Amino acid sequence: MKAKSTVLITGASTGIGAVYADRFAKRGHDLVLVARDLARLEALSERLRRETGANVDILQADLTDEVELAGVESRVRDDARIGILINNAGASAAGGFADQTPDDVAKLISLNTTALTRLVSAVTPRFVKAGEGSIINIASVVGLAPEFGLTVYGATKAFVLFLSQGLQLELGPKGVYVQVVLPSATRTEIWERSGRDVNTLPAVMEVDELVDAALVGFDRRESVTIPPLPDADQWKVFDAARQSMIPNYAQVHAADRYQPEKALAS
Repeated sequence: MKAKSTVLITGASTGIGAVYADRFAKRGHDLVLVARDLARLEALSERLRRETGANVDILQADLTDEVELAGVESRVRDDARIGILINNAGASAAGGFADQTPDDVAKLISLNTTALTRLVSAVTPRFVKAGEGSIINIASVVGLAPEFGLTVYGATKAFVLFLSQGLQLELGPKGVYVQVVLPSATRTEIWERSGRDVNTLPAVMEVDELVDAALVGFDRRESVTIPPLPDADQWKVFDAARQSMIPNYAQVHAADRYQPEKALAS
């Protein structure tokens, strides 16, 4: 019987990443857990080894540090046992765009998009060659809603959504499954770290429920999983409307409403 794939999870010391680690360990998978907080990684790995018998390796790494990120890239590229990559590490920033410094913005983009993309890029050739493998990217409903006011964070999550959809179209036929998960407000430490009180929000999902729902989508091989969305048809309508515009983009001339003489007449 073929051994189950090892799962590498970023941002694994707490919150969504830690629950993913728990769930996959209980499914019989070995783990590689990546995060900055070594003490929390060690405590989690010790518990999972004791409770599930899983083999758990830990990699202490700050994914905004190029050298440390390169170490994680090497692991996903070279360790043939790793068959599932979960890109969960992410952060938000305090205040609105005008309050955030260029360094704040750059660090957010580095973690939420650059590190994620580099890890996917590192593992993809091996997955394609094997004709199998899974990538789970954690995005957010904020990536669909600039109205929420989390401009840079939302932009990074829109990137993750687009990247994941494109990867699924490109890699799915080659045997590689890509799922993107869009949580809404979830009770994790990201709120405190970005200077927000999660208890002031109108609705907050618990982490266990979020991950368990995301895993239902994973088992169904959904490409886009939105656990808080009650009506799945809303996403289908939204995506169908997007796709219906695609044939109309190929035009020799600008639309009538942008023709100068017609714009003046209106």
